[in-house]
Amino acid sequence: MTRLVYFTACTLDGFIADEHDSLDWLFEVPHAEEDGSWDRFIDGVGVLVMGATTYQWTLDRYFTDHPERWQEFHGDHPCWVFTHRDLPGIPGVEIHFASGDVCSAYEAIATAAVEKNIWLVGGGDLVGQFDDAGLLDEIEVHLTPVTLGAGRPLLPRRITSERLSFREGSVVGQRCNLILDVNRRDVAAG
Repeated sequence: MTRLVYFTACTLDGFIADEHDSLDWLFEVPHAEEDGSWDRFIDGVGVLVMGATTYQWTLDRYFTDHPERWQEFHGDHPCWVFTHRDLPGIPGVEIHFASGDVCSAYEAIATAAVEKNIWLVGGGDLVGQFDDAGLLDEIEVHLTPVTLGAGRPLLPRRITSERLSFREGSVVGQRCNLILDVNRRDVAAG
């Protein structure tokens, strides 16, 4: 069954990017020896979904000069980018640009996932839109020992413990990995 999973790293004070939309803080944190969690996660992914700011940052940092790196990072997974502006694609990568309500693209995204998970890469507001639509299933946060003081929040929505429950937690090197189940929101009830 296809699940929408928000898989991200987050600072101790709740930010996924700094006030300049940069993720550079993430690469300052020492990475532990691989525990296999990344391979398990990415093997279960069929499609990536991200917002324009996340896409633009990764494009500028990694893929403009070296589009082949997409496969190194993400394999052959297609990607949907939600945007209201024109953005370039990545040669050799299946990128779909969408705008408007996330529900309008959901069926195509879920079909492309071929019964694997949909990775909501970010940003937090886009993830919030999927939750608003009653589609978010899981949040996997890799909490890091960094504070930024300002930036882009993990999830700029109020989601209470009525809908969130911890499933799993572990410490790997300098990260505290938390997996939460999200009880899908009943959109009809508001």
